[in-house]
Amino acid sequence: MLEPLRQGLPPLDPAAVSDAASCALPARYEAVRDARQFTRRTLDQWELGDRFDDVCLVVSELVTNALRHALPANTPRLMEREPPVRLHLLRWTERLVCAVRDPSDDSPVARDSDDFSAESGRGLFLVDSFADGWGWHPMAGTLPGKVVWAMFRLRHPAGPACPADPSCSAG
Repeated sequence: MLEPLRQGLPPLDPAAVSDAASCALPARYEAVRDARQFTRRTLDQWELGDRFDDVCLVVSELVTNALRHALPANTPRLMEREPPVRLHLLRWTERLVCAVRDPSDDSPVARDSDDFSAESGRGLFLVDSFADGWGWHPMAGTLPGKVVWAMFRLRHPAGPACPADPSCSAG
């Protein structure tokens, strides 16, 4: 699931994930609220509450897109027992990734960002605006569907007053 996150970025070791959390979301629009609540709890536990507004907006858009565009029109009973959408939050020291898995093999489509009068279709434009990067890829192996992800850079934890300046001696 993480391979595309490595493209054009410093190396990401899946084993180096500091924290990870995920939740299954049912095929109902109330799941967007559940995803926001899950994101709030998780970011608070990880002491990243200051990033909640941006991350929550992106999570809401990714989950809404999955529910609106990636599910069959008449979701079968099987999907009601096995929730078809899953939200994953992964944190490294310098990054947070929100990934939404859904059962569709169709690529997400970003609408023209100049058409602000459209009632829908601006979700991926918002994701692109608020996240530091986003993308998608098909699931590997026998799992059907795809993962749409968004990445946020995190600030370095507080350290010496001048760690990058060799002429400075902090402490």
